[in-house]
Amino acid sequence: MIDESFHLTPLDVRRYDFGRALRGYNPARVDQFRDQVAEEMERLTRINQDLDAKARSFHEQLRAFRERDKALNDALVSAQQLRGEVREQAEREAQLILREAQAEGERIIEGAKADVRRMEEVLDNLDRSRRTYLAQMRTLIARQLSEVEASDSQVVANTLRGAGANSSEPTKG
Repeated sequence: MIDESFHLTPLDVRRYDFGRALRGYNPARVDQFRDQVAEEMERLTRINQDLDAKARSFHEQLRAFRERDKALNDALVSAQQLRGEVREQAEREAQLILREAQAEGERIIEGAKADVRRMEEVLDNLDRSRRTYLAQMRTLIARQLSEVEASDSQVVANTLRGAGANSSEPTKG
């Protein structure tokens, strides 16, 4: 079992003294191995530090991505709500425009009907005036014709009287 509180550093390995004993290990080989172990520990420590830095960076990126994802989801929800509100507003405006257009159309139709009634009245008045004018012209023409006929009758009567008086008068000669 490994003690979790025991931490060995490359410097600890380099400084560790194994002590000397008869018939012990070869000191040069122990020193060489100790240097190799220290170098390997330094390499692994650097790799571990790099991996820790990368892990922190990845955790930071993940946090940033989660925040962006939340912001995007919030924006999407807001956009969907806004789209619904805009659609409802557009429908209300369309209904209002339609009602206004219908009311305007009805006003135009009523105005046109009133114009037609006025024009019919004007036409009726003109037709009455024409008939009155024609009746007056007929009466005037009939009067004039009567006067012409009466005048012709008088001329003929005068001519006949004058011709009879001329024949009863002695001829001067």
